[in-house]
Amino acid sequence: MLRTVGPQGSLFELLLPAGMRVLSGELAAVDRLLDDERFFGPFRAFFDPTEGRPSIPIETYLRLMFLKYRYDVGYERVCALVTDSITWRRFCRVGLEASVPDESTIRKITRRCGPELIDALNSQLLDAAGQRGQVDLERVRIDTTVVEADIKYPTDSGLLTAATGRIASRLRRLARLGVKVTFTDRTADAQAYQHSIGAWLRRRTDEAKTEVLTITGRLAELAEASVAEASKALRYKARRRRVRRLLDELAVLVERTVQVIAQARTRVEGGQPDGATRLVSLHEPDARPIRKGRLGRPVEFGYKAQVVDTVDGIIVDHSLHIGNPSDTDLIRPAIERIVDQFGAPAAVTADRGYWDARIEADLTAAGVTTVVIPRTGKASQARAAIEHADTFVAMVKWRTGSEGRISHLKRDWAWRRTRLRGHAGVRIWCGHGVFGHNLLKLTELQR
Repeated sequence: MLRTVGPQGSLFELLLPAGMRVLSGELAAVDRLLDDERFFGPFRAFFDPTEGRPSIPIETYLRLMFLKYRYDVGYERVCALVTDSITWRRFCRVGLEASVPDESTIRKITRRCGPELIDALNSQLLDAAGQRGQVDLERVRIDTTVVEADIKYPTDSGLLTAATGRIASRLRRLARLGVKVTFTDRTADAQAYQHSIGAWLRRRTDEAKTEVLTITGRLAELAEASVAEASKALRYKARRRRVRRLLDELAVLVERTVQVIAQARTRVEGGQPDGATRLVSLHEPDARPIRKGRLGRPVEFGYKAQVVDTVDGIIVDHSLHIGNPSDTDLIRPAIERIVDQFGAPAAVTADRGYWDARIEADLTAAGVTTVVIPRTGKASQARAAIEHADTFVAMVKWRTGSEGRISHLKRDWAWRRTRLRGHAGVRIWCGHGVFGHNLLKLTELQR
């Protein structure tokens, strides 16, 4: 059952000094914005209005999540800090005599409601800002980045070793639960092979490269043998829920291990696995290798993100994508979403990676007055004259600020690395970061 607000005040709070009964500064401004009842609306689809155990107050949940992202702390830590701080208790609407919600409850609500909830919250926040005249669409700029998945650097040998060990672990657990399985634990052999790869790589010779590929092939053979044993175990007809859950986990693990083996075989045979479908983690199946051309990190592993912000720094659209889709395929849907919510922006600017032959015509048809995107390739004299004009150059210079906006999101709003798994997880993680970021920007505009 949905509970939007909690108990309002208590006798103990009336005994506090006057200065401790009010919020000030940033928290006071954010608190006023979150008082809008329209933020309760997106939660109604996930809770029964009359039946079931009451939820924690939604006003408390929203404020806890803001503090978590504002100060970059975990669920358990933010609950502990709210428990120890009178100011944070008042901000989260938790009375002095009341208990702070358990961190597991906050996790469950975040996962249960999924990315649809935070998308709706961001939309409601922007709608309210638009009604107050705080969304200036005179100029918008667009850029992309990579949000890293919570994985270590992937290698074929590492994935094969991990898969072999995990299959053995799950088969062992099934055997303890009474399932008749026959298997050989190859974890030690796989780890020994992987350790030997490091010794060969230090030699930095062609012979070493050949030997590494040979060892990778042997690891693939160990993984194949483990998959064969696991496939026999999957035929077991389970009745107990715990056994069924373990078998379901094992089935997913076998499927991903088969894909890792295929990737390793391709590399051993001198080929290159397709980056669009390459599996880089056994527990993070949606992450992909993405090449953005950075000198220090030529390849990153995670999700591609696009950010659209205004001259006031408000993020009016963001999206997260699996793999590395073309920038030209992302800009049109983003502008369409902005047009549907606010109307067409007057000017749109992006880097030359967004250029294609139809981009200017398509954005103009959507209602955009000015499109400032440098052309790829050699420009004609007429095009060169356009791109050398003072207004065009000024817009291009302003566009470079989008890199600072992305850096700010990564540094202060947890966009550097997602801690939630899967495409849905990264959308939830980054969506809350955008929500908190926009809350602060809107408070700055109200000063």
